[in-house]
Amino acid sequence: MTVRRFHVEGIVQGVGFRPFVYRTASALGLDGWVANVNGHVEGEVTGPPRTIDEFAARLRTDAPALARVRRVRLTGGAPRPAYGPGFQVRHSSPAGVDTAPREIPPDAAICDACLAELHDPRNRRHRYPFINCTDCGPRATIIEDLPYDRIRTTMRRFPLCGRCAREYADPADRRFHAEPVACPACGPQLAWEELRGEEALRAAVKAVEAGGIVALKGLGGYQLVCDAGDPAAVSELRRRKHRPAKPFAVMVRDLDTAVRLARIGATERQALTSQERPVVLLARRRWHGSDPLAHEVYPGLTRVGLFLPTTGLHHLLLDELARPLVVTSGNLSDEPIAVDDAEARRALTGVADGFLTHDRPIRSRYDDSVVQFAGRTRITVRRARGLAPAPLPLSVREPVAGAGAQLKHTFTLAADGRAHLGPHTGDLADPAAHDAFLASYEHLKRLTGIEPAVLAHDLHPGYLSTQWAEAQPLRRIAVQHHHAHVAACAAEHGVQGRFLGVAYDGLGLGDDGTLWGGEILVADLSGYRRVGRFATAPLPGGDAAVRHPSRTALGHLFGAETLGSPRPYPWLTRSFTERLDPAEVAAVRTMVARGVNCPRASSAGRLFDTVAALVGLCDRAGYEGEAAVLLEAAAGAEHAAALAHRVVRAQGLWVYDPAPTLADLLRRQLDGERVARLAAAFHLTLAIVTAELVARAVAEGAPRTVCLGGGCFVNRRLLTEVKRRLHAQGLRVLVGGQVPVGDGGISYGQAAVAAARLAREG
Repeated sequence: MTVRRFHVEGIVQGVGFRPFVYRTASALGLDGWVANVNGHVEGEVTGPPRTIDEFAARLRTDAPALARVRRVRLTGGAPRPAYGPGFQVRHSSPAGVDTAPREIPPDAAICDACLAELHDPRNRRHRYPFINCTDCGPRATIIEDLPYDRIRTTMRRFPLCGRCAREYADPADRRFHAEPVACPACGPQLAWEELRGEEALRAAVKAVEAGGIVALKGLGGYQLVCDAGDPAAVSELRRRKHRPAKPFAVMVRDLDTAVRLARIGATERQALTSQERPVVLLARRRWHGSDPLAHEVYPGLTRVGLFLPTTGLHHLLLDELARPLVVTSGNLSDEPIAVDDAEARRALTGVADGFLTHDRPIRSRYDDSVVQFAGRTRITVRRARGLAPAPLPLSVREPVAGAGAQLKHTFTLAADGRAHLGPHTGDLADPAAHDAFLASYEHLKRLTGIEPAVLAHDLHPGYLSTQWAEAQPLRRIAVQHHHAHVAACAAEHGVQGRFLGVAYDGLGLGDDGTLWGGEILVADLSGYRRVGRFATAPLPGGDAAVRHPSRTALGHLFGAETLGSPRPYPWLTRSFTERLDPAEVAAVRTMVARGVNCPRASSAGRLFDTVAALVGLCDRAGYEGEAAVLLEAAAGAEHAAALAHRVVRAQGLWVYDPAPTLADLLRRQLDGERVARLAAAFHLTLAIVTAELVARAVAEGAPRTVCLGGGCFVNRRLLTEVKRRLHAQGLRVLVGGQVPVGDGGISYGQAAVAAARLAREG
């Protein structure tokens, strides 16, 4: 007989891995033990060598659904095992000698087995909102420390009753060592003011039925809930939340309901029903008659974000209400989602008509994840609950961190071949969001065991993430914003060596001190060379122009970079300028002429704003990116001929001159062309221009692998057309799938660049 020690790394805590090891070893007739140690699983087995090899193989191939096994190591064990016959699950110890970084399991949506019990009147957990097992339930949001045991989670305040304790100790039970296990007798309880349990649930149901707004304590924070089919309720939620136009996510009872509301392909269906349960952006169906969703849910848009229930509580609400529900972040606009009960009362008392809460604390803040698909291409818009902080691949020589950007903020911690992208925080300009970032960073550092030796940050000195990084006593590496975008894509796909990066976004500081945003880069992970760009135009009012697309349009009309093409003639622009405030037009003209508070930017995102304003879709944006979203929605499935366009050589770069494009757009508008055709024409034109810029670069020796990055590629129409045209050139085209394509992926790109520069140093 042989004694061997085994060590398993990956997401192996909080996913039923020890029970799985127990059952596997017992079925093979092996003696030994298993325990959680730090963030890993360790143990010892005694038996025939071939049987032990079979045991190790099954640890890799037959792991539980929520597990992600990275490595299984076998080493020599003690000469004489200090245990008797049989196999044991031992109590965990935080004092393991292995200091490798640890991996944290994300939360998982309620599984089918628990859902069946929830609806079974004969089951003792019938209608218990906090039902879970080893295959589902809270994980990252309740973990306080590792190794993952109940005493190191927010469930420690709920001692197990006798029946739950027996399930927890029974190797044949689905809840064997399920740390959040609970039941109505010993677990968390619902509350609505002085009401508890079913009475609390009924009070919340009545509030929604009456057109009210309910603050619900979810897995990763509070959510605001109202009837998605009630225009008055949705409008009131917008007014109270200070969110005038940004679309709301809608939770539906089941997949059949989702199919009735939206067109759903196979990849979208798979995402909707996955254990991550993200919000999936879908093309809504046209209704002839009464639409089940109020227009106020997604004003001016043709797509809607749907998701399925993630918890037993969500299922109970939807069962009772039998209608789609707006389920959106429990916060005021731009603030982080509320997690603490007192914080929620402070922030949401003026928003919610009542609070459906419970007594299980939330340790970590995780908003809902958001994804969409362009064909089979997955686009992650927000990586949060269900996805974060599951690790992503990244080769690193020593531990590094990425501090992230300013908007859609995330951070990244990386070591030992993997990177943990922290949860979505939001806009760091909000003090509460900045505090949430700091708290989340310190907590995830402690849980993963990653202590960064190097901190990567954006070039922009005004970003609060940059200012925070500069105050840290670590070696710092500054990473250009758009290099980080395309590096994130390259690192996710394991690109080795040079690639061609196409980075289209709103604004980022270039290495020349100007604002960039429409960039073609020849790059590898450690560096880049700019080979193409969009022409620059002034941003009247600086950062304020982001909220005023009409001002951005005036900047293009009055002060676009002179590249040999005339700016649109006044007779073309008159219909646009005459519908604006004459005082504003005059003020902007003066600002541009004098160069007062008018930084210049080569931004694709701001060009989208310009076109949206010129065709009358958006003069003032209620949320970041609204103009571009409305322009994509307006294009719909329309087909149109491309607009005039011109690529020139200037200052050693290939430069897209949009002046002919804007002039042609205005000319066709005066000729009566519909907004939908103009919007479609602009998308096509931008794809053609991108293909031409890339072709010019490739002709000069640029690599044939193209990495797309930046928030403009959230636009499905642009992404699809760009990919089609680049594939037609025989190029390999990549876009981030697990990493957010916008600023939410910047921190991962920063960490990848820092790691590559460290590796280059040797």
